Amino acid sequence: MTEFEAILRLSMTKGIGARTYKTLVETFGSAEAIFSASKRDVEAIHGIGEKLSHAITEEARNVDIASEIKFAQEKNVQIIPYTSEQYPKYLKDIYDPPLVLYVKGNLLATDAIALAIVGARRCTYYGLSQAERFSRLLAQKGFCIVSGMARGIDTAAHRGAILAQGRTIAVLGCGLGTVYPQENIELAEKIAAHGAIISEFSMKTPPDYRNFPPRNRIISGLSLGVLVVESALNSGSLITAQWALEQGKEVFAIPGNIDNVYSRGSHKLIKEGAKLVEDVSDIIQELGTIGEALNECDEPEPKDTRNLTLNSHEKKIFSLLSSSPIDIDEIIQITGLPTSVVSSTLMILEIKKIIKQLSGKRFVKA
Repeated sequence: MTEFEAILRLSMTKGIGARTYKTLVETFGSAEAIFSASKRDVEAIHGIGEKLSHAITEEARNVDIASEIKFAQEKNVQIIPYTSEQYPKYLKDIYDPPLVLYVKGNLLATDAIALAIVGARRCTYYGLSQAERFSRLLAQKGFCIVSGMARGIDTAAHRGAILAQGRTIAVLGCGLGTVYPQENIELAEKIAAHGAIISEFSMKTPPDYRNFPPRNRIISGLSLGVLVVESALNSGSLITAQWALEQGKEVFAIPGNIDNVYSRGSHKLIKEGAKLVEDVSDIIQELGTIGEALNECDEPEPKDTRNLTLNSHEKKIFSLLSSSPIDIDEIIQITGLPTSVVSSTLMILEIKKIIKQLSGKRFVKA
């Protein structure tokens, strides 16, 4: 059994997530080693009782991963484990990240510059037009647009990004062996061509209302912030906004007609401190240095670095780079800057199109 196969077995076993996985690996050294442990050894770990130890030592061993892998390959779906360098960094940082991601399409390092646009399934023409408009304008600025491919606002958000020839990611509340809703089959193919469709659920998992609240943490987890466009008071969009707040992300809301029931959730968010958005610049300004960098990057071609204004951190890091790759850990060590500062600065330099990221979080001048 390989490490990947062991992680996939665990991910397909009910009750086992990234937090349990980390606890097990800290104890046994690897996912593969978990399956050599006895039930008594597993049960002895703090926080793992009899029920969970049975799932780990019995149920997980009997999971049919061969069929899962074969079906994923037939559907052109990658299975990316939590331990992979392809796994999105921001998502890995949330409290309970998925143990594996199923991905149709591709994920890029620049997808870290993402904004979620979510809203009501039942919505007005105003809501649809604003969702598509903001998505299109933000995609033109360089944002990857993240949403849930649901009817209504989500669908409009994905379409706006595609119209702008930008990047978009759809997070589903079912397995990628199923497209839901059915009317979005054609849209799903376009999303995969302009980004990715992803899910934490195994391939044949059917749509279920219980899957949607947890999938919303992935939508916010992939994003720098969440923009809510029309939302009733009981809407799943408010759950996504709540996840964003818990993850330390920005929350934005577009105001609507005060007589419309689909404006009440958005207005509630604004009353509670969400940023009222009338223009894309409202979002850009709120995102600080990353927003400023995006504002400078309307040109399709890389800028002449001799005429490019860099702040002190950007200059310090850019001066270390050449045509020979340098690892992010080495950059942190040489500069003495905090990891968060180095990561965000490298992201900004990528947005400015003067550096490139290679595999293994290595960087070179563009």
